[in-house]
Amino acid sequence: MLSEEELALLDAIRETGSLSRAAARLGKAPSTLSHAARQLEARFDALLFDRRRYRLQLTPAGQLLANEAGRLMQDVARMTQRVRQVANGWEERLWIVTDEVLEFELLSPVIRAFDALESGVRLRFTHEVLGGTWEALRDGRADLIVGATNEPPAIPGLQWFELGVMDWVFAMSPRHPLARENAPLRREQIIAQRGVAVADSARVGAGRAYGLLGGQPVLAVPTMRAKMLAQADGLGVGWVPRERARGLLARGELVERPTADPREPNVLYVAWRGDRAGRALQWWIDRLREPRLAKRLVRGLPVERRGGR
Repeated sequence: MLSEEELALLDAIRETGSLSRAAARLGKAPSTLSHAARQLEARFDALLFDRRRYRLQLTPAGQLLANEAGRLMQDVARMTQRVRQVANGWEERLWIVTDEVLEFELLSPVIRAFDALESGVRLRFTHEVLGGTWEALRDGRADLIVGATNEPPAIPGLQWFELGVMDWVFAMSPRHPLARENAPLRREQIIAQRGVAVADSARVGAGRAYGLLGGQPVLAVPTMRAKMLAQADGLGVGWVPRERARGLLARGELVERPTADPREPNVLYVAWRGDRAGRALQWWIDRLREPRLAKRLVRGLPVERRGGR
């Protein structure tokens, strides 16, 4: 490992091409730098400085040493910063998993506010669906989950609070055969039609599907936005979040129909493992408890078609 003085010597000679100018830059006598340069060559048993030309240059070996030493010094500086960061209670990284029912764009202002803390914590966001969201916390693929549905499962050290309640409507394209029905739709009518569902991302087990009936044909799609647009295109029927679908409903691209068995609203949860709480995790928990942010996340953004129709 090179000292900061030795790194500075290599850099000064590379930049100035002169021992005297390098000495002036570093505020040292040329003889002191010449001695330090020869000691460095002796330590590595290699010619590091080309003294044959008018302009003093690093040899290829010297250039390699300067580059590698500079990289190592950057690594040490980063390591030092991370050690201080963790010693001050900040995590090295915070992994946040949002359920796909929420929209990531709504978290952008929160991320900017967190960045302003200059904590050094690296954020990682991924998303899961239904059972996969709780599974991510249980299996250590998340430090914090946001928007999870269903009752909290048995996870050691689990802590949680309710983010809010999401209401649903049963909707389809105005061209769909069920759109002509005015009376509440019965089970046998719905089961005969293809349902559209966002596929559960759970890695263990068969996963779950909300709002589908046993034996009903299913089109599985990757996102809630894809589900709503698929239903607007007449590819199937199903339950969609009322607030996110309000634009499509208002324009008549989706129509709502009552059902004989209405769907209960879903409680959305924020959850984490209490034995892993650091300053970054606590900061995010505190922000997500704010009613205005929670309301925005649960309501979501109206789905729009790209380019319009």
